[in-house]
Amino acid sequence: MNKIYKTTLIKDINILTYLIMNNKNYLKIYFIKKYKEMLISFLFIFFASFGYCQNIDTGLEYIKQKEYEKAKDVFEKLIKQKEQINIVYPYYLEVLVKTKDWKSAEKFVKKQLKNNDPKQLKRIDLALLYELQDKKEEANAEFNIAIDAVKKDELNAQFLANHLIKNNHTDLAIKTLLEARQNLGKPMVFSETLANLYKGDGKFTEMLDEYLNFAATENNIDFIKIIIQDEVKTDKQLEILESILYEKVQKYSDAPFYTNVLIAHLINQKMFYKAFLQAKALDKRLKYNGEYLFDLGVQVKQNKDYTTASKIFDYLVKEYPNEPRYPVVRRYLINCREESIKTVYPINIEEIKVLIADYEKLIKEIGLNQKTIESRRSQAALYSFYLDEKDSAKAILNEAIKLGRNDLIFVNKCKLDLGDIQLLDNDYWEATLTYQQVEKSEKDNPIGYEAKLKNAKLNYFKGDFEVANDILDILKKATSREIANDAMQLSLLIQENTGEDSTEAAMKCYAAAERLLYQNKMQNAIDSLSYLIKKYNPNSLIDDALFARAKCYIKTNNTQKAIDDLKEILGKFPTDVLGDDALFLLAKTTEEKMDNKEEAMKYYQQMLEIYPGSIYGVEARTRYRILRGDLIN
Repeated sequence: MNKIYKTTLIKDINILTYLIMNNKNYLKIYFIKKYKEMLISFLFIFFASFGYCQNIDTGLEYIKQKEYEKAKDVFEKLIKQKEQINIVYPYYLEVLVKTKDWKSAEKFVKKQLKNNDPKQLKRIDLALLYELQDKKEEANAEFNIAIDAVKKDELNAQFLANHLIKNNHTDLAIKTLLEARQNLGKPMVFSETLANLYKGDGKFTEMLDEYLNFAATENNIDFIKIIIQDEVKTDKQLEILESILYEKVQKYSDAPFYTNVLIAHLINQKMFYKAFLQAKALDKRLKYNGEYLFDLGVQVKQNKDYTTASKIFDYLVKEYPNEPRYPVVRRYLINCREESIKTVYPINIEEIKVLIADYEKLIKEIGLNQKTIESRRSQAALYSFYLDEKDSAKAILNEAIKLGRNDLIFVNKCKLDLGDIQLLDNDYWEATLTYQQVEKSEKDNPIGYEAKLKNAKLNYFKGDFEVANDILDILKKATSREIANDAMQLSLLIQENTGEDSTEAAMKCYAAAERLLYQNKMQNAIDSLSYLIKKYNPNSLIDDALFARAKCYIKTNNTQKAIDDLKEILGKFPTDVLGDDALFLLAKTTEEKMDNKEEAMKYYQQMLEIYPGSIYGVEARTRYRILRGDLIN
């Protein structure tokens, strides 16, 4: 072997050996820098070729038994073999410290500092020795020399910081990395290590900033989402996160990563309009041609913020009229307006008629095709559920089935709609046949499961609870989480409220009231629920009946009666399953219907305190912060 090559290789082996003993986390970095496969092989041969390994084991056993003098004797003999000094170094230094042989320890480390790499790690060991002897000035001097020596060397700065961390000097580790970062001119380097150090020190702002830096360098938005979910808990922390994100979005305006993180955070906090503003700016800056905004609009629509979704789709209609998705965007825009109209009570029939006309106008302008044919289903639903023109609705759906016959999924969706209209008309037999037809056509597919769920609800409305529950038992295993959850909830309702009496009269009364709700017969539903509450109290269904009646009162603008029912639930059944539902609806109704911000804030605060794990937690916190003036939504 070439003498120069051999010398270099032995030097590398010594460094690697030291790292194995002291700096395992950074081996991978070193391997990138060096010819790793050859070194690993050589290292294996290197260790295997010396018979003194047994003596090392003896020394380690003495250390384990706290017989430090005996251990010292063993290692003093072993350190005489110079090429293997780095293997023995940490153990010998340990026993010198344990025996408080400071003079020998200093002499030993200083000698290694002159003759071996990595030098600055040995200098840290010398500083630590001075610290143990309360020689603070000498210790600080050595620390500073070591840190200064690696400030322009990324690899060794990492090694040095890791050695400091191992020896409980996180403050100096942070100093090492920050100075090296500045001198190297790399503002993102060491971000993961710094984030973990700041986390250990409880420095939330610095931790979050560095985690964001690390995620940006890796372009890993999923990583930072997990960090935010795990670490950001309080309102103050949310404010800090948003402040950091807005600052980074401004500072790195050409990089979409931070804007994407901010948008994801705003969506998670249900601040959809703010998310829209950020996405719109990103769309313009990076020329996404509305694709990103369209996906956001669909997500916002699914979250039932129809006002913001309408603004998104309206923007897309005006800015991108020539994009292939334009017909779908137009239909979604009308649909968002439809959903908004349907949530304002009492329903304005004239606005329903305008919606039907708008769908018709869309079809005439663009034509009836795959992108607009869904409008026919929307029209049919409006005719049947709001104008009570069921024959018109059926005619529209039958026409749509003929036109879309090549699209089996669309045809089966139309058939489900037909079944809904038949159920609306109390034609249970025809509705069952229609749902079963879709079940057979779409077996083991989401639409087939939906048809089965509708059939279960139909039997529930009829009071055939055993049949309904048999179907629901199958649906609990459905691949669709939404279908499985709906099936589970209805199944639990049936199981918990049947068998109390042989006639199951209370449950049948409640199911009949839910059928009336489905049919938009609000006053009839209120009468049925009021009868149940009076006739069968006490009963396990009373809180369900109160909650259902409260929602009916809201829809018929009997706000105070709704509030009274919700307060009764919270007073009598606070720990039951509807407790958090009732409190959130009470807060929302107090805010939106009574315009009482102070009272609403009190209820939202109670939500966060009494039901910390509620699904309404995020929205309750956001609404509370908006009312308090922290946010402008």
